[in-house]
Amino acid sequence: MNSKEFTGELSRRLGYTNKDAAVLVASLVDIMAQELQESNVLTFQEFGTFEVKKKMERIVVNPVTRQRLLVPPKLSLTFKPCPALKGKVKNEDAQ
Repeated sequence: MNSKEFTGELSRRLGYTNKDAAVLVASLVDIMAQELQESNVLTFQEFGTFEVKKKMERIVVNPVTRQRLLVPPKLSLTFKPCPALKGKVKNEDAQ
């Protein structure tokens, strides 16, 4: 499902116009991005948790040249689905 299909389905279920649903989705994404930039954890019941984690710097070795490289620290966005969502996906897969 792409963004256009998602906003279409959202507008159909909520009784909004496609334009209103697109504004709603864009606002949701903006709010989520702002909260994640502030390193806040976003938890949605029956869905899961979004969190920004900091990966520490580390040393890696190129297997061909055996050259050691320093990988700088970086921020990484993680998502952990809740057990209810995992169960729904597993039940769909079994059918």
